[in-house]
Order: sequence, then C-alpha cells, then structure tokens
Amino acid sequence: MNRQNIRNFCIIAHVDHGKSTLADRLLQLTNTISERDMQAQLLDDMDLERERGVTIKASAVRMTYTYEGEEYIINLIDTPGHVDFTYEVSRALQACEGALLVVDASQGIEAQTLTNVYLALEQDLEILPVINKIDLPAARPEDVAQELENLLGHPAEDMLFISAKSGIGVEDVLKQVICEVPPPSGDLNAPLRALVFDSHYDAYKGVIIYVRVVDGEINQRDMLKMMATGAKFEPIELGIFDPRMRPINSLGAGEVGYIATGLKTIQQCRVGDTVTAFNNSAEQPLPGYKKIKPMVYAGIYPTDNDAYSELKDALEKLQLNDASLVYEPENSQALNFGFRVGFLGLFHMEIIQERLEREYDLDILVTAPSVEYRVIKRNGEVMEIDSPAQLPDESVIQQIEEPWMDIQIYTPQEYIGAIMDLTIKKRGIYVTTEYLDTNRVILKYEMPLSELIVDYYDKLKSVSRGYASLDYSFKEYRAEDLVKMDILVNGEPLDALSLIVHRSQAHDKGQRLVSKLKDVIPRQMFVIPIQAAIGKKVISRANVKALRKDVLAKCYGGDITRKKKLLEKQKKGKKRMKMVGSVEVPQEAFMSLLSLDDE
Repeated sequence: MNRQNIRNFCIIAHVDHGKSTLADRLLQLTNTISERDMQAQLLDDMDLERERGVTIKASAVRMTYTYEGEEYIINLIDTPGHVDFTYEVSRALQACEGALLVVDASQGIEAQTLTNVYLALEQDLEILPVINKIDLPAARPEDVAQELENLLGHPAEDMLFISAKSGIGVEDVLKQVICEVPPPSGDLNAPLRALVFDSHYDAYKGVIIYVRVVDGEINQRDMLKMMATGAKFEPIELGIFDPRMRPINSLGAGEVGYIATGLKTIQQCRVGDTVTAFNNSAEQPLPGYKKIKPMVYAGIYPTDNDAYSELKDALEKLQLNDASLVYEPENSQALNFGFRVGFLGLFHMEIIQERLEREYDLDILVTAPSVEYRVIKRNGEVMEIDSPAQLPDESVIQQIEEPWMDIQIYTPQEYIGAIMDLTIKKRGIYVTTEYLDTNRVILKYEMPLSELIVDYYDKLKSVSRGYASLDYSFKEYRAEDLVKMDILVNGEPLDALSLIVHRSQAHDKGQRLVSKLKDVIPRQMFVIPIQAAIGKKVISRANVKALRKDVLAKCYGGDITRKKKLLEKQKKGKKRMKMVGSVEVPQEAFMSLLSLDDE
C-alpha cells in the first residue's frame, strides 16, 4: 500500500460525548464489520465498559475506504474520555497524525475536552472539530461552534455538524480525515523503529504488543528486540485489527498493527518502548512517553491468604494491559500479605478492583486510598510515603508535605455558589473565575489531592446536577499540619484503617469514622471498644454492644445470691473471651473511610 494513502487518526472527547458511537458508524460506513456482527460500542469489548458506558482501554481498528477512485487505509484509535485515563489518551496520540475532537452540541466544551486538546497540540496533531448530537432537543450547535472557534481558531463554518447515533454527516467526517490529516512520515528503507502503544497477554501467544511502525518494515521471520529492555524475540504472529485480530505477512512504515511476541513477562516488554530489528538495529529509540506517576495508593489483599499468588499473577497480567498500574508487595498486621497498588485516580482504582473480581474471580479487600506524602526528618533526610503505616515517629519529623493540585471546574453560572461552598469545605483555595460565555464559567482552585480523591467528584456532580465537569493537574508539594490518626479495635491498632489527616479535621473525622465503624463491625459475645487516637491521645470512642445471653432465664424465684453467682460466672467468661476472641473487620469498614463526609 502506498503510504500516501494511509491515514492514522484518533477520536478525543470528554466522557459521554459520543466517541464510541461515532466509531461504530465509521465501521459500518466502511463495511469493516457486517450488519450481522454489529453491536453498539463495538470497540468497547469489556463488559465493564458497556455497563458503565465509558471507554477504559484505547483500542485500534483498520478500515478501508474508496474516495475519488483511490483506496485508503484508515487506522482509527478510540481513546478513553475520563480524566483518570489521560495516560491512555497520550499513548494513543503518539501513534497518530490527526485527531477528531468530538464535542456534544448540548453540553459544549467540558474540562476533559480541553485537556485532550492540549495533549493533541503538544503532539503537533491536525485537530478536526466535530459537533455531535445535533438532533437533540437541547442542542445549540452554532454556540458550541463559536466556543470551539475561540479555542482553536478553526473557522466555525468549516466545522462538521453530525449525529453519530442517526448517521447524519458521518460520511463527511471520513472525507475530511482523508483530505485534512497528513499521511504518515517515516522512511521505509531506514532501520526498523516501531512504537509500542499498548499490549495485552494471551495464554498461547504470550505478550501481544500493539505497534505503530514509524520507520522500516517488519516481516514474519525477522528477529526483533525491545530497545529499552533488550529482550530478543521472533514474532509468532503479525497482524492488523479489522476490528478482530487478522494475521498478515508484513507491516510497513506508517501502518498500525500487532506483534505476538511469545514473551511471558511484562519486565521484558514495556509500553512506550521501541521495537527494532535485532541485526540491523536503529541507533535512537523513538521519543517514548514519560513514566507515569500514580496519584492514589491503596492496599489490595486477598480475603483468603492462599490466594496471594493468584492475586500476584492477576496484577501482573493487568499491568500488561494497563501500563499505568504500579504495585509492590506489602503486609499488614490485620490483613496479612497483599500489595500496595498505585492508581491514576479513584475511578481507575474502582475499575481495577472490578476487573480483578470479574476477570480473575478473586475475593479481595481494598483499603482506603491515600496519596504520596513527603516527610522531612529533623536530620534533613527526605522520605516519600504512600501509606500511613510507613510514617515515622512524630519526634523525628520536622514537617510533612502533601501534594496540591490545580483544579478547573466548568459549570453553568447558577451552580457557582454550591460548588464554591463544597470546594472550600475540602480546603480548596480560590484562584480565579473566567467567563466562557454569558452562562458558563471556569472556576480555578488549588486543592490538596487527599481531599480531591475520595468523594469530591461525586459531590461536584450532585451539587451541579451533573452539569459541572472537572479537570486537575499536579501543582506542588506543600508543608501542612498533618497528623496520623490510628484506629484501635478492641485495643489493637488496625494499620489498614490508619489515616493521615489535617489536625484541624482530625477530631471531626475521628468521630465520624468511629460512629461508622460501630455500625459495620458485627457484634460479638463481648463489648468491642473502637477508638480513634493521635499518638497516645484518644480523640473519640464508641462501643459495639455485646450480644447477651439471658443466663437468669431458668432461674425463677429463689435466692438473689444464686442469680448474682450466675452473673459473675458470665462476667468472667466474657472477660476471658475478650482476651482470646478476635474481631473480624468486614470490607464495609474499609469502604466507610470513603464516605466520611456524607452526613
């Protein structure tokens, strides 16, 4: 295929603006998929993606289309829209020359739309604005086109107005991709360089990597190697996505496809690496993308200790599929052996938890999420900790710094008051307000990440009736008056329930948490005290009442001393039981940390 007739593009948008629906229409229009095999959200092949209506994984597909008598190969990479999956988007953009920016005609520009636009501009991509859902009763396509013109400088009259659901204007999208997106650059005769933009694990073929060939050509019998890890392999299979995997004999410069490597471990095969020929190697790898730094950490433990190795295998395979996942082993006094896992955000954590339970059939306990703090000791040593259990003794700490974020909230004007109130309660610091038009504003705040990750996004959606959208980026570490709050159940500290909190909020949070735990910890035959403590000082306490057995039931009438004797005997038994009895803490106890501010 002549490289001038290849187009590589992706679709970027805010969550729920119609990316997957537009991808479905393009597949139908190019006859890539037969009517019989067609289903909604075809590229979202996880059950989880279909249920939630969001794209979680970037997925690639190759389409062929004849335009003005010439056949074109069009490679589409569908990308996620949620803020937690920005990393997936950045990798997909590396493999493209153009991007369709899809904006909902009734919602207009939202926070993630803007973030994805900036990511695409950084990669120097050709951006084609598309205004979708023009057939909705609340659609205001002309206003949205004007917003986009102000943002991109692209003339409003040249923008495409479509309805992906009904198919209006979709053919014009394909024509514009062919006319406006540049063909791939790269040298077919240069040494092979191919960018790995995704991967997954197959039990028979090992690690399957998704590649965009930049220079050179890959043939079935070539000996290949990964430039960063040095792993050497001969491809078991080469192929393209149409949209299912289809083997072919070679992949040339500008093409997108997959290589079944036969490699068995992720250590040998990293997303972002460059594939080159073993004998005629390229000198310089492609500019990879930076190693992602997790924002949120949580402990994941198997409910049954014997399932530890199964959990380890499951995390290894998930990491192949999701390069932003980071984990390391850890153990807890209460929960035994498990893993400390790093995520890009709370939604990412929720998705990983569900995938472990569904795809790998595991019963797991997930501890409350925390962020990475920076501890400066009195001797000048700097520690980075992502779990309250790692915090050193208070006497050696000079200061604790926590990550602060720049946040941008896009909202209609009538919700400003409620959003400001919510954000200030979460220790947010107001920066500025910018008006997009007569009705919509951008509120800019600075806010600690620890307040943002737990339930801020959900509450923002509640107070704005779903109209506000949020985007955030890391700003800096700041020293704050932070303390470690321990939770003691039956006198034993439960390290998995420890929290690092701001001193001004410690008493209130301690009280709420103790009250919640009192409701979720099951009653025993003895009283269970639950305490919140900072150091040696208990700041809140509640008791889980004992289940009582009426030992006097059969002792009717008669001497009072007989009754007292029976009650004393029961008291001694309860005391002994309390010393040897263990309290089982259910998963709800850990989840109660996520909703401390609900009242």
